[in-house]
Amino acid sequence: MEIKISTFDALLSRVTKPARYIDGEWNAVHKDTASARARFALVYPDVYEVGMSHLGLQILYHVLNSAPDFAAERAFAPWPDMEEELRSRDLPLTSLESRTPLREFDAIGITLPYELTYTNVLNVLDLAGIPVRASERGADDPIVIGGGPGAANPEPMADFFDAILVGEGEEAIVEMAEAVAEAERHEALERLAEIPGVYVPCLYEVSYEGGGPRASVTPRDGAPQVIERRIVEDLDAAPFPTEQIVPFLDTVHARGTLEIMRGCARGCRFCQAGATYRPRRERRVETLLRQAEETLASTGYDEISLLAFTSVDYREIQELAKQLVDRFGERGIGLALPSLRADAFSIALANTIQRVRKTGLTFAPEAGTARLRRAIGKQMGEDELFAAAEAAFSSGWTRLKLYFMIGLPTETDDDVAAIGDLVQRVVQFGRGVLGSRRSRLQIAVSAATFVPKPHTPFQWGGQDGREDLERKHAILQRALRGRHIKLSWTDPGTSALEAAVSRGDRRVGGAIEAAWRGGARFDSWGEHFDFGRWEQAFRGAALSMADYANSYLDYDAPLAWEHVSCGPERSALREEAERAITGGKL
Repeated sequence: MEIKISTFDALLSRVTKPARYIDGEWNAVHKDTASARARFALVYPDVYEVGMSHLGLQILYHVLNSAPDFAAERAFAPWPDMEEELRSRDLPLTSLESRTPLREFDAIGITLPYELTYTNVLNVLDLAGIPVRASERGADDPIVIGGGPGAANPEPMADFFDAILVGEGEEAIVEMAEAVAEAERHEALERLAEIPGVYVPCLYEVSYEGGGPRASVTPRDGAPQVIERRIVEDLDAAPFPTEQIVPFLDTVHARGTLEIMRGCARGCRFCQAGATYRPRRERRVETLLRQAEETLASTGYDEISLLAFTSVDYREIQELAKQLVDRFGERGIGLALPSLRADAFSIALANTIQRVRKTGLTFAPEAGTARLRRAIGKQMGEDELFAAAEAAFSSGWTRLKLYFMIGLPTETDDDVAAIGDLVQRVVQFGRGVLGSRRSRLQIAVSAATFVPKPHTPFQWGGQDGREDLERKHAILQRALRGRHIKLSWTDPGTSALEAAVSRGDRRVGGAIEAAWRGGARFDSWGEHFDFGRWEQAFRGAALSMADYANSYLDYDAPLAWEHVSCGPERSALREEAERAITGGKL
């Protein structure tokens, strides 16, 4: 069935940003779903303007709708006011394109972008009228499939998904659609389990060894022992949406996007994405120029973003930048580099690319001392940072953003204080270079909290507790005073939850469900996050959040995520950890 237009439209005048819930954006696809062999609802578990900035969603939407036998529509997590309207009228959550209730699709594909979106996943399923636990679904329920960065450790959400794709989805999504199209639920799950990279949690048994993520996951019924992540070998030949959907309202990234490369060779020891997206793969300049032309022609955007972990690592970045600027600069098309190294080459490149309009520049020293940067594998020296700052200020930039982490393994209070010293020296340096323009100088300092992530060398390490983090925040506040500096940091409660779920086992799913039933929604939004609610949820599940977030794990302990292979072998990770930290445990 479809929800009557008059019924749905009556809700729009009662909610904020009604454009989040209406159809008809430029380049949205409307297929005859009645003739499709498999119909997918692709869900991003956050509001529309966040989800529509996620390139992965647009790629899967493009891949499925390009196949003649399949169809895909979109849905997003409704804001609390829309949720209230739906629940008060007993209306189900629907897709955007046809307003079809999600439970009438053959499959629901849900992105797992970030641990603090997980309660939204459960809320979307419940609003759709789909049992949140996979074990409670019947033959008439759609198959619920997860994927995205959160699949690197699928265990906290394993009880809520029928299948989870580990790795990249451009090729696997078509294979999964075939499995869904050809069989009823039970047989479809068996076929999904045969697809490389697909994890079907109900085919695995879990045993635990005490508190925290010390768990073993064992297959049964012929399921694979280890789930090997899927990767797209030839990125240049991979499908890419140049007819990108143009939203009706401002999104987080309101511009066209070109993915110039995938993967990173930098090897920062705290970075999960750098580990799980290897190897580095690139698109050819000719391919990117064609994609840029098609994207601009089909969207009307006046800016193109070059997407990569570190865009200046793209081997032909100078040639690409020159050709893009030569071709589109006179048309007023701006180019953005979201990720730069702190070096003079990056500034020279930014000067070339941002000839049309200058925005701020962002660098990530991560730590305040050379010793700590070496320990975490960050390849940046102070000389590079100051050379980059000089080149930036001399070229007309007056705004820099500097990213740091606190709570890193082996960090001392002196390392934290050194962040303040480094930033103050950048300020003084900038005032000298800018001269009469010094009043415009702005240095934004962001201090994120270290989160130990699976599949990294620091996966065995614990996060600092709240007391330690608050002491370090106080050190930063004292050290980073001045009208040219703006300091921000992540809330210790959200960081603790992210760490606990990131290293969670299947038992943590019980805490996630309890928090959701207790009202948790949009936990990544500060105005909605309630740490006390989460503490209560963990206690109600007979779990300790500290066991998952703050505990130090033995190198030989079984880890809840080791049945998933995302790249580096355990031995290699341990070797890297021991290089970073000596003297026993992390």
